Amino acid sequence: MSLKIALCAFVFCGLSQYVDGQSKNPTNDLPGYHLVWSDEFNKDGHPDTANWSFETGFKRNHELQWYQQDNAFCKGGLCIIEAKRVHLPNPNYVAGSTDWRTNREFIDYTSTSMNTHKKHNWQYGRFIMRARIDIDAGLWPAFWTLGEHKPWPSSGEVDIMEYYRGKLLANVIFGTNRQYKAVYNSSAKPVVDFGAEWSKAFHVWEMDWDETGIRLYVDGLLLKDAKMQDIINQDGSNFNPFMQEHYILLDLALGGDNGGDPTPTQFPRTFAIDYVRVYQKNHP
Repeated sequence: MSLKIALCAFVFCGLSQYVDGQSKNPTNDLPGYHLVWSDEFNKDGHPDTANWSFETGFKRNHELQWYQQDNAFCKGGLCIIEAKRVHLPNPNYVAGSTDWRTNREFIDYTSTSMNTHKKHNWQYGRFIMRARIDIDAGLWPAFWTLGEHKPWPSSGEVDIMEYYRGKLLANVIFGTNRQYKAVYNSSAKPVVDFGAEWSKAFHVWEMDWDETGIRLYVDGLLLKDAKMQDIINQDGSNFNPFMQEHYILLDLALGGDNGGDPTPTQFPRTFAIDYVRVYQKNHP
């Protein structure tokens, strides 16, 4: 059986909002690879803090959600990141502030952003997530990586799964000679191309990352193939941010610069993760 067929075989339809996790045997190494890390989310409660750190507050992209740990929980073999509509005082509010993080008097939405920074990182490998995403207006779920060294975007960013405004995206992002100005090596595919029931099912996202480049897939379909020589920071340093360790992030953002308007969406909305696994190549 080919790897792509095997990956497609992992995909199951989610028949309810919270579906028990499946394909829960990570000891089965992939051909030519061995498992180096995984989280199967098998223990009910908050996600394991030995694996994950949690952001707090308003963080980036002028997004609408206040991030907090309480919006993520494990149940039935899944990690659920839940976005909620709320009306709470912003503890960092400063009247007259010009900073978008502090000039909002109220918190209108809460969600979770969790990452493996300073706990687990890897250089090269096969990163796999099985998950189900809601695709309602204003939602912006993501499974991504950031490099451990240099500020963004010179750190390098890979969006293995990103969704907003009706599009599924696969992005490899790196730096220019201007601070905070990025190059986006990206592809996008309308979710309507996958069929009307696509968002009700669980799907498998994969990054294959090695010395030659980065390839991004959903359910075995190649979305992005970025060659290593084409994703070097354009600042004269010749630094390739994808030849260093990266860590994993999972989040469910709302609104902001790209996410759209969540006002018509009914809440809560969820990002349900069955597992996240990292494999690396066997060496002779």
